[in-house]
Amino acid sequence: MNKNRTTKPLWLACMLALTTSATAETFNLGEVTVTAPRSQVGEIGEEQTASAVTRKEIKQFNRDNVGDALNLLSGVTLTNSGMRNEKMVFVRGFDARQVPLFIDGIPVYVPYDGYLDLNRFTTADLATIQVSKGFSSVAFGPNTLGGAINLISRKPTSKFEGDASLGFASGKEKQMQANVGSNQGLWYVQGGVSYLQSDNYPLSSNFTPTATEDGGARNNSYRKDDKISLKLGLTPNSGDEYALSFYKQNGEKGQPPSVGTGVKYWKWPKWDKQSLYFVSRIALGEKETLKARLYWDKFDNGLDIYTNDTYTTIANPVADRSTYDDSTRGGSVELGSTRLPGQEIKFVAHYKVDKHIARDGASTVTESFRDTLSSYAAEDNIWVNPALMLSLGITRHTLTPQEVYKSGSPFTLPDAKSATDGQAGLFYDYSSAARLYATLAQKSRLPTLKDRYSARFSTYIENTALRPEQSANYEIGYQGKLWHEAKAEAAVFYSDITDKIQTAYQTGSTSCTASSKCQMQNIGNVQASGIELGLNSPLAAWLELGGNFTYTRLKNVSDPATQLTGVPRQKLTAHALLKPAETLDLIAFAEANSRRWASNTVELAGFTTLNLKAVYRITNTVSTEAGVNNLSDKNYALADGYPSAGRTYFANAMMKF
Repeated sequence: MNKNRTTKPLWLACMLALTTSATAETFNLGEVTVTAPRSQVGEIGEEQTASAVTRKEIKQFNRDNVGDALNLLSGVTLTNSGMRNEKMVFVRGFDARQVPLFIDGIPVYVPYDGYLDLNRFTTADLATIQVSKGFSSVAFGPNTLGGAINLISRKPTSKFEGDASLGFASGKEKQMQANVGSNQGLWYVQGGVSYLQSDNYPLSSNFTPTATEDGGARNNSYRKDDKISLKLGLTPNSGDEYALSFYKQNGEKGQPPSVGTGVKYWKWPKWDKQSLYFVSRIALGEKETLKARLYWDKFDNGLDIYTNDTYTTIANPVADRSTYDDSTRGGSVELGSTRLPGQEIKFVAHYKVDKHIARDGASTVTESFRDTLSSYAAEDNIWVNPALMLSLGITRHTLTPQEVYKSGSPFTLPDAKSATDGQAGLFYDYSSAARLYATLAQKSRLPTLKDRYSARFSTYIENTALRPEQSANYEIGYQGKLWHEAKAEAAVFYSDITDKIQTAYQTGSTSCTASSKCQMQNIGNVQASGIELGLNSPLAAWLELGGNFTYTRLKNVSDPATQLTGVPRQKLTAHALLKPAETLDLIAFAEANSRRWASNTVELAGFTTLNLKAVYRITNTVSTEAGVNNLSDKNYALADGYPSAGRTYFANAMMKF
């Protein structure tokens, strides 16, 4: 292949590229890209991507968990599940089941319902977070209806390197983290630990007390999370790499009661996860490369349901105390070839087994479900000329139920469900500093175990015949430099979602009860459209300004009278970085969200928050910082009945070596 050929075009505006500041510590085996990383002529610097949160940005804006880090990006909306106290995001209106989470290209989500609490995933051991929207590589596998979120772990580049930090914040929060690594050429090792504990978070002084919340420190809002990560890698030559990673994280949290109706007195005594991942890349001569991923994930979660806000009495220790034991094991193989002139062809196969076991307070198994999920894909990237590339992909996914047991509700093993996805993207570098692109992706999401089998406390009728959701995602966009060092992006997107799995009510009913049960059905047709704009530029040696804007319009075509919830129509972020002295940084970050529907009858008010921080570098390797979040003490909520934190303060000390 011509070495001057542009071989890494924009993948949906370089969604999975990394910034220059993060490249040195990025685990390249964990990347999932449309094209192989090679030398390029006229390539826009990787720092141009607007769909990656780098290590530098995570630290600069104090994004200690994955949810808050993702909220820096355009097209991403932060939300809270409310009743389960889980931090989640929407990506262009798609929820966490439709835009799944990956770690180094490996799927990571609770098998039962496809969700994850992003508060439980800290960022201390991450190099970058990649987000694809709509159009995503076939290497991700199934269920990427609206895209994919990929967490890239850190990898050492020096013989010995590391960093550590210690911090305190409002609500008696304390946290620490440390990462060390060594790269010895033929092998490397990376290890990290993190710990965070908080008694509560403060509500805004503008919050009006209710019968279930007296204000001040938020009731039952404690949390504790710790995490250990270890990676061992072998690099025998320039073309081969093998890495084995182990993760162990433990969490527990309280569930703040709703300040309105539907009050629950819940605690989660454990939200634990263990993982073992193997990732490899093997050069099969000069033209072919084989990548393999093997993984095992284990999720252990527990829920205790109390009778009142004293959290001392569980009415029925058998029925009101439950444990969920979920696991996933699987792998994928990817064969890439550049043997044909001007083309790169990939063949990918995925296989995974999801298992869910639920036990009551007496340790009796009440549910046991098991699915297998297989996927086969092909992708061809064709360079029409050095500046123009066409990417084509097709995948076939099959979900096969293997075991179905639910106490009191006998099931016949359901039939397998299949879906076929196809996509095409055209990427044009019309100068060394600007790109245009257009993509079309037909995507699917297979129903989760909860979609098919959950009776939701005896208020739903199970539906084992659910079909996959489908979405046609369209996008056109631009990314480049408007002037020296001014990074800019613009995108227009549209998605048509059909067979969307939604709640179907009985005739004449608007609620789900034991006497008027609902059912999950493929009845939804939703359209999502909007624009994304972003600009970031240094204006002087002492000043940098940046921000992004997202406009999202959701239309419920199948049921116009029912509101689509959780996503504001407009979101705006802006930041300023001032350097008044060589050793001092001042950082301001503002975010504004318009109103959003929380239910069919409740619309939450819009809000604007402002965060400020000062960083003082004592030496080149030691620094301190202090700041305030939600400076104006705004009283706002992301879910009805669950107010967010008011004004909070923090201070940290950091060291790198």
